[in-house]
Amino acid sequence: MEQEELRAWLRLVLTPRVGPGTARKLLAALGSPHAIFEASGLALSALVSRREATELGREPEGLDQQVQATQAWLADGLPLASGRRSRFVLSLADPAYPRALLEAADPPLLLFAQGQLDLLARPAVAVVGSRHPTPQGQENAYAFARALSEAGVTVVSGLALGVDGAAHAGALDGLRDATSGSTIAVVGTGLDLVYPKAHQALAQRLSTQGLMLSEFALGTPPLSPNFPKRNRIVAALTRGTLVIEAALQSGSLITARLAAEMGREVLAIPGSIHSPQARGCHALIKQGAKLVETAQDVLEELQLGQGGLPVAGNQAGLFASQGDDEAGAAQAEHAAQEADPVLTAMGYDPVSQEALSARTGLGAADLGARLLELELMGQVARLPGALFQRVGAA
Repeated sequence: MEQEELRAWLRLVLTPRVGPGTARKLLAALGSPHAIFEASGLALSALVSRREATELGREPEGLDQQVQATQAWLADGLPLASGRRSRFVLSLADPAYPRALLEAADPPLLLFAQGQLDLLARPAVAVVGSRHPTPQGQENAYAFARALSEAGVTVVSGLALGVDGAAHAGALDGLRDATSGSTIAVVGTGLDLVYPKAHQALAQRLSTQGLMLSEFALGTPPLSPNFPKRNRIVAALTRGTLVIEAALQSGSLITARLAAEMGREVLAIPGSIHSPQARGCHALIKQGAKLVETAQDVLEELQLGQGGLPVAGNQAGLFASQGDDEAGAAQAEHAAQEADPVLTAMGYDPVSQEALSARTGLGAADLGARLLELELMGQVARLPGALFQRVGAA
């Protein structure tokens, strides 16, 4: 995008009291940002209110600084294997603007992108869920996303803590060759910032192996209203939204609702009837969302299985098989876990040590020692409230 064109688009985005809907109305009538700003006040007044026409007649405060910052940001993008820079600004008129988003009800005027831009044209699934998932939910997010990426599906999420971060990491770890799916992070800040800060390293990987995407100008801080707003992009870019874990009042359910309104599929993983983090998924399933237990379920429901996806035969269907030897080892480990009386008594719901003691007949000292061993082995996680939960597939 040339400097003058970039300036015109940024001016349109930054003009106060002129929202995206009004801007798209003006673009439909006049053709381009340049034409909008060259139009007479009388011509503008025929399309928008007098106050909006007045605002369009003067440059917004800070426009020069924003143009300079954006140009510098673009120039600092690292070169990719294709020879192009890794940073982009896409307008509604750009051929690279994702068609799926262009057809949505409220497409952003501009998209700031960093990384592998071709991911916008690939089949994608949104993977969303709680910022505070259970250990099993965290593992499910990682493993489902990895399996989907290995199958050639791009995983889209929001870079939040919890399920989002696990999904991005799983999808990146699922990269094997050019047919893999990778991942897109749709964020609620400017792309010159990383939020949350705990995801600095993950964002760096995404910026080269995946794609970072934002509708917000550089320097935009993590404002609360921006995060629900970005969820419509997460939903629009994908063929369906998979909810891993979610409370009844959560941003993940907003994404699922938006996906349904756009005609996309909604899928959900069931959980324990005692877990607050499962209630949102159960509510979605009651409303008609597809209940899924394996990554293969997702591929089949969305008709995305052409790339092939061998899945290990466990209830959660978490990891793609990597050969008969590995599958056999996993089955042997699973059988060993089933033989453990503490794991058998624990089941898959969070449980207190007192309840486990009653189920197993073990004393506090012996049970505590065994729980510590299982925790160190990665088979049990310690939860807030002095509870324990089994980790891994059923």
